Formats: sequence, structure tokens, C-alpha cells
Amino acid sequence: MPERPQRNLSLELVRATESAAMVAARHRDLGKWDSANAAAANAMRLVLQTIDMDGVIITGEGEKHNTPILFHGEMAGTGHPPAVDVAADPIEGTPVRSLGRPNTLALAALAERWSLWDPGPSVYVNEIVVGAQARDAIDLNLNPTENLQRIAEALKCKVKDLNVFVLDKPRHENLIRELNEAGARVKINSGGFIVGAILAAMSGTGVDVMMSIGRASEAVLAACAVKAVDGGIQIRRAPQSEDEMNRVQSAMGKRARQILTGADLCKSDDVFFAATGITDGALLHGVDFQRDGVTTESLVMRARSGTIRYVRAIHQLDKLMRFSQIDYTGNNKERASTHD
Repeated sequence: MPERPQRNLSLELVRATESAAMVAARHRDLGKWDSANAAAANAMRLVLQTIDMDGVIITGEGEKHNTPILFHGEMAGTGHPPAVDVAADPIEGTPVRSLGRPNTLALAALAERWSLWDPGPSVYVNEIVVGAQARDAIDLNLNPTENLQRIAEALKCKVKDLNVFVLDKPRHENLIRELNEAGARVKINSGGFIVGAILAAMSGTGVDVMMSIGRASEAVLAACAVKAVDGGIQIRRAPQSEDEMNRVQSAMGKRARQILTGADLCKSDDVFFAATGITDGALLHGVDFQRDGVTTESLVMRARSGTIRYVRAIHQLDKLMRFSQIDYTGNNKERASTHD
């Protein structure tokens, strides 16, 4: 007998990413850059607390309790089963930069307890992502040119036909130069580490591979999304400072240069992922404030079923603000009940 349908927790997670995205966008429009992250994190926290799950945040910022940000080790949910790891990022990137550029998302993912990779002392990682057809072709032990050749062979095309997503960062100057010399088409983007990973993993997006160094916490979220579409991902710790290098080396020893695959980053086959656009981008439209409502666009995925949903929501803030604890106005007013 087939199993009966189960809860799709990504459809509950999306309420958390929607709330964080709306709050972040409102703070951006008010020019309140310094308070945007804390406000978006609090909005996400309040919604996560309503979900029937026994969750633990494994990619938070810091380890302090009673903080407005989502911290590492924080409990999330009502405390009822299922027991899950939670990866969350209310605003991808530093608000003062990310809220003024394309491809910025509010993100959340979860999977069975102890199944998601804990970055530990690692802040940055080197990452390569491809779709299902080239999943077995990538190898971070090889240089970018060799990886491009293997990917092209898997996709039955030439290197010059490949589109490569790369973040526009000074640390990628040598990478971009090598990709250009190899003949690939390089799509340089001001932001969107996770957007790049999703576009590379999904078919029909115009992106064949993503290569960049990004934050380790974002790599966990990217791995959840990549797993949902059967893509391929590999990462390796890439410290960007002497302090980070020392911390990683002290904690990891010989494993500091270990390559981690999607199976290492997410051991569960039942992964839930949700992302809501804050700013307009190649994957999702950003938050749109209008006189008669606020429109959000989100992507929700579940790895077990392989289902991908695009959710366009119209939020009536005049109604929502009557009972929501979340301040969608940016005025820091105390609210009185729960979210929608």
C-alpha cells in the first residue's frame, strides 16, 4: 500500500520566509539598514515558533541567547515531533549591501535531526554546483578548466557553450580570468550565492554551473535546494583570513581541506526548502508594496517528492496587522498575537 500524504513542511516554512522578506524590504525602503537584519530575523523566528516541529538552528549567527538574530543552537518550533535541523537566513548577505542589489532572498530549510552539516568554525567555502546531468562530473580536486571540460562532456556540448555563474568579488579575479581563458561564458553577478546554486542545479535556467567562494552557512541552504532538484554540489573550506584559517585548522586538522558532497551536507532524503525574493532577481521577483496589498514570490521544494512550487502571495497588511506580533510597518510597534 502506498503511504498516505504527509505534511509538506516547506509550505509552512514559506510563511517564515515571506514574513522575513516583507520586513526586510520595508526596512530597506525606510533606509533602516542597521535594524533590517534583526527585524527580519525576529519575524522569521515568530513564524518558525508556530510550526509543529522540534527544531534546532544549525546555521545561526553566533551562539548568544536572547538576541534578535537567529543564533546557532536556538530551538525552533513548538517542540512537538518531528525532530529536525533548521537552516535559516532572514536576509542573504549583509543588509546594507544585499538589500540594494538583485537576487537577495529570505531562506529557510529543514531536514531530519543530525542530517544537516554544521559549518563549525568555517565562515567561507569554495563551491561548485551543476545540474543532474553533470552531477558525477565535478571534482574540486581539479582546476576550473578541467571541471568545465568534464561538465561539457557530460552535457554533450563544448566549453564555449557553458554559462558559468560567478559572484563579483575581488577574491574571484583569478577564477574569472581562468574561465575566460577556457572560453566559457561567464555571468558575473553582484550577489546571490544561493540563487546561483539553484539556477545551476535546475534545468532550463540558462546557467550550467556555479563556481564561487561564499559563506559556509549559505552552502548548507544551497545544498538543501540542490538536493531537491537532484543536482550536484561540492564544497571545500576556504578561509579568507588568517584568524579563520587558524580556527579551522585547530578544529579540523587534516580534514580542513576535505571535499564535502551533497550527501555530506545533507544526509537526509527528505529535505524541505523555502525561499522568498526580497529584491528582484533571476530566480524570483522581490517584495512589491502597493496601495492594496504586498506581493511576494517564493520557491518551495521538497526533495523526497521532487515537487517544486512557485508561490505568489498577496498579503493584506491592514488585516494582518490587527493580530500579528510582527511589525510590518518598520515602526517597532508592539503587536498583540500571532502571525497568519
